[in-house]
Amino acid sequence: MNFLAHMFLTYGDKKLTVGNYVADFIRNRDLVLFPKKVVKGIMLHRHIDHYTDTHEEVLRSTRKLRKRHKKYAPVVIDVFYDYILSKNWDTYTNVPIREFADEIYDTLNEYSHLFPIHLQDITERMIADDFLLQYGKKSGMRKTFERIGKRAKFKSNFATAFDDLENDFDEIQDGFNAFFPDLIAKVEREKLL
Repeated sequence: MNFLAHMFLTYGDKKLTVGNYVADFIRNRDLVLFPKKVVKGIMLHRHIDHYTDTHEEVLRSTRKLRKRHKKYAPVVIDVFYDYILSKNWDTYTNVPIREFADEIYDTLNEYSHLFPIHLQDITERMIADDFLLQYGKKSGMRKTFERIGKRAKFKSNFATAFDDLENDFDEIQDGFNAFFPDLIAKVEREKLL
């Protein structure tokens, strides 16, 4: 899952959301720097990633892309799932996506003092770019894949990832809509622990 889905899953709990957001940017030794509820959000992010990476529907979608995207197929699916979530937004919530994004941005700004300096800068740029709403646009998706491609350590086909995904859109969307309710239920159980 990428940012939109991660933020969706902890929406309504600011500290869980902050932890969920920073999880990919910090190391385990940094956990002591955060309040307990933020650490819970970090751990929840990791549970979300593990559950996603091992869910049969996700694995099926990933296998479709393996030939073209090799080891990056799971990354392509993670990003594309945010596009699908944005296209199916009203299926999963009554909160307008614009309102949701603005609340997430407000939360990230409110807690940015907890972020490492490099993440404060990244967050500022991402919010200025309205990153959560970019996942619902083809141009935003292409830009996201382009950025990821620049950071790839091995040969990749990120430049054509969105086109490849559009070719199998219906099938991948069906897989997402079979998987995402399972993930929502899993996260709700994890929040109670």
